Amino acid sequence: MTDAVAGKLLAARLSELPGPGAVRVVLDGQPIAVVRTAEGTVHAIGDTCTHADVSLAEGEVDGCAIECWLHGSRFDLLTGEPLELPAIRPVPVYPVTIDGDDVFVDVTKES
Repeated sequence: MTDAVAGKLLAARLSELPGPGAVRVVLDGQPIAVVRTAEGTVHAIGDTCTHADVSLAEGEVDGCAIECWLHGSRFDLLTGEPLELPAIRPVPVYPVTIDGDDVFVDVTKES
């Protein structure tokens, strides 16, 4: 998707996001997991597990965390910090803006 609003890139349609669950998108060459929690909150994090270099979007969402399907590392969706070993390095977290059905991610403001 290439639509942009004020530097934010269109990542997904809210109506197409699993709830809870995640989808993998690539924005400006960066793999990103767009995640919806059971409560309906949407987050964007780097989609590559820092332990095993696999897609986090394929993992399970539990509360405000996503679990890597390969070895069970869990990452906080708000901070990107690992909550469970074996990962010890955080993943990047990106700001999300929702406008109607459009989910925008600002890949220039990594935290």
